[in-house]
Amino acid sequence: MLPNMPKLTFAILPVVLSSLMPLAAGAQVYKSSDSNSIHPVLTRIPKPKPITRENSFGFRMNSDGWSVVYEAGKSVSEDLKRIERFYDVRVFQIELSERHHPKEVRMYGWDIDHQSDKQYIFGKINNFYALKGNYLFRKMIAGKPIDGNVSLHLVYGGGLSIGLLKPYYVNAYVSEDGGQTFSKKDVGFKPETSPYFLNPVYVIGASSWGAGLGGIKVVPGLHTKLGMHFDFARQTRVVSAVEVGVTGELYSKKIEIMADQKATAYFFNLYAGIQFGKRHQ
Repeated sequence: MLPNMPKLTFAILPVVLSSLMPLAAGAQVYKSSDSNSIHPVLTRIPKPKPITRENSFGFRMNSDGWSVVYEAGKSVSEDLKRIERFYDVRVFQIELSERHHPKEVRMYGWDIDHQSDKQYIFGKINNFYALKGNYLFRKMIAGKPIDGNVSLHLVYGGGLSIGLLKPYYVNAYVSEDGGQTFSKKDVGFKPETSPYFLNPVYVIGASSWGAGLGGIKVVPGLHTKLGMHFDFARQTRVVSAVEVGVTGELYSKKIEIMADQKATAYFFNLYAGIQFGKRHQ
């Protein structure tokens, strides 16, 4: 026996320690209904699920038009720290874009003896839209060891593209009796209407966007993309990013946009856009 140490201390010490150990470990303690003794029950506190998914919307200006995009991404790293920093992300993207021809020029129409207050694009025969489904990879290459810093990501991938050719209509004076009488009509580009469609004297202005919807043609194609993604979000659960890059598209047939310009089946353009969204478990 140690000097000056009461015997009672050795009797009580094991009981006190056995009661405090489960409390220190974050365990639950309950009292048995069969006795007055206290039985510790050790429970493991579950770890929170990592943040691995993101959803965002964005708008982009292209060198030949515009795009709106929706993205759903999933971080795929095995490392918990890397997965919540979104080092390696697989992205499914849906994009709707409109492409303009570089030779498009807006001008005012002509209404009999005075200039019209309506504009149109002279020589344009089709609006060209593209609905794209892309499977992309986004890999962090620099930055953001902590929240609040900017990170730089490489983005690459591709997918399918559905080209939509909608006839472009103008409101023009058209004659059906060899030039004796004229009446206002919404007309698209056809051999019988080309003398009026391509003559500024007869064109009043562009028709409403809905004109020509019944004549839409579908042209399938492929799409590829390479870009740099700058993530400047201050919080892990927020998506705030700017992206710049280049895209290429190839279609199954030549796309006619202008009457007096060469049609082509492939397109390349530069883009710059912004995205906002949220990340979650």
